[in-house]
Amino acid sequence: MSYLAGVIQMCSSADPESNWAAVEGLAREAAAAGASFISTPENALFLGPDVEKASRAERLSGPTCKRFARLADELEVYLLLGSFAERSDDPDRCFNTSVLFGPDGGVVATYRKIHLFDVDVSDEVRFRESDTVRPGSGISVATTDLGTFGLSVCFDLRFSGLYARLREAGAELITVPSAFTATTGRDHWHVLLRARAIETQSYVLAPAQMGRHDGSGLRESYGHSLIVDPWGEVLADAETGVGYAVAEIDLERVAEVRKAIPMRSAVTTEA
Repeated sequence: MSYLAGVIQMCSSADPESNWAAVEGLAREAAAAGASFISTPENALFLGPDVEKASRAERLSGPTCKRFARLADELEVYLLLGSFAERSDDPDRCFNTSVLFGPDGGVVATYRKIHLFDVDVSDEVRFRESDTVRPGSGISVATTDLGTFGLSVCFDLRFSGLYARLREAGAELITVPSAFTATTGRDHWHVLLRARAIETQSYVLAPAQMGRHDGSGLRESYGHSLIVDPWGEVLADAETGVGYAVAEIDLERVAEVRKAIPMRSAVTTEA
């Protein structure tokens, strides 16, 4: 089977209402273009001061998820909330949670980001996500009528073992909603996404943040929301502007690539 998938590219701010207006408008445009699956970036409705994350966190039953559920239901699409701040039992730290909604507005799958962005690359790229976010503890795979989705978020991308587990659990499509920094993105973004697609022989759908974000210090995101096929070919690239990109997903392509290079059945020998 084949269908169109869309990845939304945003420059989210500290203003949730402005961010929601952008999500709603772009999702409607992508749906009008024929997309049956639409995904938003990490931190879609708030990308501001990290110290505010925990105080803004909501339950899965809160207003953010209700908004996405209603939109998915109205548009009759699978809609991925790339991530939002989900309240935890720690008042100082929340979860960075991705939620997949079905075309009836129901929650199909949730995933709490496991690998947190604690890095000290340069004066411009210095973050400690673990100060305000708790890590998740398990993978998330959801079988739908569009295929089997494996969920991940941004910094997870650097940990190939997670994607091997998603493939072993049946994933044919892997989501990587992100706010990848401009500094690391220039050298690593395309390479890592294509590598994960090739390793797992799956489609990779990576909606991304772009540009400089108000209220978040020096933070600047790379953009280039991508859709990559199981051979590692980039099918769509939103480049550097706010907007969306769409590409055709053909699950027969997954089967074709896996049959051509049967990695799961490969035999290795030691010298």
